[in-house]
Amino acid sequence: MVTAAHARTRDEIVRLVHRGLSVPEFARAVGTALLRAVPAEGSCLMTLDPATMLPTAEFVENGLPAAEMLRLVEIEVREQDFTKWTQLARAEHPAASLSDATAGDLERSLRQREIRRPAGFADELRAVLAGSTGVWGALTVFREAKRPHFTPAEVQFVSSTAGLIADGLRRGLLLDAARCGLDDVGLLVLDADNGVSLSNPAADRWLDELGAGDRPGARMPLVVPAVAHQARAVHGPTPVPARARARTRTGRWLTVRGSLMGDGPHAPVAIMFDAARPAEMAPLVAGAYGLTDSECRVTELVAQGLSTKQIAGRLHVSAYTVQDHLKSIFAKSGARSRGDLVATLFFDHYAASLT
Repeated sequence: MVTAAHARTRDEIVRLVHRGLSVPEFARAVGTALLRAVPAEGSCLMTLDPATMLPTAEFVENGLPAAEMLRLVEIEVREQDFTKWTQLARAEHPAASLSDATAGDLERSLRQREIRRPAGFADELRAVLAGSTGVWGALTVFREAKRPHFTPAEVQFVSSTAGLIADGLRRGLLLDAARCGLDDVGLLVLDADNGVSLSNPAADRWLDELGAGDRPGARMPLVVPAVAHQARAVHGPTPVPARARARTRTGRWLTVRGSLMGDGPHAPVAIMFDAARPAEMAPLVAGAYGLTDSECRVTELVAQGLSTKQIAGRLHVSAYTVQDHLKSIFAKSGARSRGDLVATLFFDHYAASLT
């Protein structure tokens, strides 16, 4: 059941996603917001390397000391336990409570016996923060001993916000990278009239590659002010993510994200440019080639690099069913292999079809 508190918290998280916060600021703000809707004694948001799912940084509120945290990571990487990050990443839902996974017997968990109970903690609710380009973080909220276990409704609520939080985390990582001049992430800051007040070299290159089109008086690509207007509309009654995919004049696909740099409709907007990953193009591929829902899901998982066995486990079907879907996808798209599907279907065949 969705409560009024859950609805308010979800809207608050949407707004935090679009606030242009750094990763530490975003992590702490999300933790504070969640604890109002899902009462708990503390929270921990970790950033993960999408390639290995190893933690890269942590932002903790009333959590474990450093030594215990290192042991928890060791259990996560090397030993058997319940609701591990890799398990949640393969599960149908991204969140789960330890009490549900252990059928109410928390002592079945190694980390509970060795680390959490001695520190005075009881139930925990974990979620992986995954988007179309991989798992970017992990979230835990936890309760102290003698407090009630997390309810199914609380687990469901956190599960429903995991994708939003992942988007905010990804935005924060991109924004931090752009501010530091790393990678090829473009950063453009627009004033209230959509005039450019700041841009980095990568943004200038992306703007040139996008082009302003043939509109008389056009100063920049249409996608930029469109995303900026959507970012400012986040303060409205029905917030919608300020994000769009655009094709450059060279045929490359670009993800354009907008985030407010303050409060109110006249606040500056940060526009971030990031080369679109293959998995982000899967929804477009489905429409272009008439893939079924199941075929589209298989395509998304192929683009994320999953094996046939992993795809079968994620979709709860047999490996033979996955192979049948792949044969149909190849036939409809003209691709001859997985690599051909990712490298050619997304960036050559689909882009060419829009020329």
